[in-house]
Amino acid sequence: MANSDKLDFTLRTATPSDVLSIAALGIQVFMDTYATEGVRDAIAREALESFAPETICAMIERPDSIFLLAEADEHLVGFAQICLKTLHPLVSDPYAAELKRLYVQERFAGHGVGWQLLRRAENEASARGTSTLWVTVWARNARALQFYPRQGYENTGLAVHRLQAESHPNVFFCKSLNPSGPVQPVV
Repeated sequence: MANSDKLDFTLRTATPSDVLSIAALGIQVFMDTYATEGVRDAIAREALESFAPETICAMIERPDSIFLLAEADEHLVGFAQICLKTLHPLVSDPYAAELKRLYVQERFAGHGVGWQLLRRAENEASARGTSTLWVTVWARNARALQFYPRQGYENTGLAVHRLQAESHPNVFFCKSLNPSGPVQPVV
């Protein structure tokens, strides 16, 4: 599919019946993004633990979590996960939330799936009282490092991400959500 092709997709909230598709897509995008030099134990372990079906199911069922899906022809092509009321040393807002994951299958990148998932996630988080949304991005993920500033996120510093026993540099991005109400959807 060329990036100029129109992609019809829908957004919806995840349910426990979506666990296997989320797990498979999660592993695929994680490996495409982070296993750029091949697979080693730390990466394999992180992928298999983070996207184990029981882990995904628990995340979907958490009341302090927002888990949204993007589907094209009833096939999962992306998802967003927000952890509400998640503090970080670089954020002073007690009503902050973390954008834990925004994953889009490579084949569907560049078709608006990511930014529409993000807008919907921002709306949902704002409606649940979030005033600041933050995300950390691996310092070698060039696509994401360009994406978030285009969506209104400000680079506010560096953070360290722990991957098993390893430390990896990340860029910390923050965005203030509309304090007077939910972010208006982009149509």
